[in-house]
Amino acid sequence: MRYIILCVFFVIHVFSFAQEKTSTSYVDVNYFRGNIALHNNEILHLINGHPEGTIISWNKKTYGFNDWEQRFNYPDYGVSFAYQNLKNDVLGNNYSLYAHYNFYFFKRNLMFRIGQGLGYNTNPYNRETNFKNVAFGSKLLSSTYVMLNYKKERIIDKFGLQAGFSLIHYSNANVKSPNNGTNSITFNIGVNYNLDDTDLEYQKTLDKKEDQDFSEPIKYNLVFRTGINESDVIGSGQYAMYIGSAYADKRINKSSAIQLGTDVFFSNFLKEFIKYRSVAFPEDNISGDEDFKRVGFFVGHELFINKTSLVTQLGYYTYYPVDFEGRTYFRIGLKRYFYKKWFGAMTLKSHGAKAEGVEFGVGIRL
Repeated sequence: MRYIILCVFFVIHVFSFAQEKTSTSYVDVNYFRGNIALHNNEILHLINGHPEGTIISWNKKTYGFNDWEQRFNYPDYGVSFAYQNLKNDVLGNNYSLYAHYNFYFFKRNLMFRIGQGLGYNTNPYNRETNFKNVAFGSKLLSSTYVMLNYKKERIIDKFGLQAGFSLIHYSNANVKSPNNGTNSITFNIGVNYNLDDTDLEYQKTLDKKEDQDFSEPIKYNLVFRTGINESDVIGSGQYAMYIGSAYADKRINKSSAIQLGTDVFFSNFLKEFIKYRSVAFPEDNISGDEDFKRVGFFVGHELFINKTSLVTQLGYYTYYPVDFEGRTYFRIGLKRYFYKKWFGAMTLKSHGAKAEGVEFGVGIRL
């Protein structure tokens, strides 16, 4: 038995050395400090300090061994952990975990990072003990952050420096009211440390002309989305929402496709919202029997990054029985393809800066 175990370890050891190394990795630590932006007068009483915190990240470098890496100028991808002290006992503190991408410009001296993840707030709204916190209605939050840094690696051995600006957004996407959220605009400075002795050589095998000339026939997509949300009326209750979408897309090159389609919304929270408005605001001339369903059409764009893609859509309600945050809506989020036709999606639907809900979906592209 002992000899079998030794043989297994020997095979693993030989196999690991036989694999061609295609990536390296590094960590970075950033300290940030800044201000909470006033995007809504309802949070004015909460802005009384300069939030600060730390972002710690692990990053995997790419070198173009896959075509998509060359297509996007050899990005990094990884995970980040953030701690933010909001400098207000009412708001509490936030802890968050993200998946992120780093994109590079100007001879790789300028780094743009975008991260999406989940946050945890230590002191959310409570009707009896913390009624002033109208920013966060729940402990579990959705969070997005972007970072723009001037970056230099290996200044001293494996250590480098970076500095720039970050925008950190927290909200619960109207899963539970209140949900005014916070947007922190900050300056950050940090250090990076490479975990490998040397970098690899960047591959340059991509035929850019072939990439740009690439096209596909029009594809047809069917998507079912669902989620839970609540109206802006605190305590009105959380309800399930269901969305059916059908759209066509046309791939115009390897990285982009344009979309045109329609959505049908079954937003159950609107049933209670319509009843509430008919009683609380009789001047709105709402009877309470209006239809809660909405239908919209949209145009969109899909940016393909490996098996993941970024979706942005702009929509307009064509069937709109009761006014709620206006007739124009936006959707932004991520799709992940499984096999060739099936995909999962996580998207945020909003009306301008007012989120309506996070949608989790599954779809097929035919």
